Amino acid sequence: MAYSYDNQNIFARILRGDIPCSKVHETAHTLAFNDIRPQAPHHVLVIPKGAYVNADHFARDASDAEIVDFTRCIGEICQSLGITPGDGGAGYRLITNSGDDGVQEVPHYHVHILGGRVLGRMLAKG
Repeated sequence: MAYSYDNQNIFARILRGDIPCSKVHETAHTLAFNDIRPQAPHHVLVIPKGAYVNADHFARDASDAEIVDFTRCIGEICQSLGITPGDGGAGYRLITNSGDDGVQEVPHYHVHILGGRVLGRMLAKG
């Protein structure tokens, strides 16, 4: 399946520097920044710098270096926020949405890191 990437989406514009962000971490392949509408005390968005629409697109088409960099970036951010259970933190949630049923709002792959409070159940039955 081929994905059509919209290079005018807000995250593409942030990556180009057209729109500012509150940067948390940046590597060769990944950018992380604070969400402008935080849903928890810690709410960081992590995006690959490559033009990937969603998780399955990234998993199938990203290079090994991009995948490793992205994954390690998430771990480094969680540790720096003090939310990793292995380091005494109380935990966190990772969320990514894909497509219409997943209610994806921005067509650029991204992961939300949420922590700093009890987040409740992920989904209600129904």
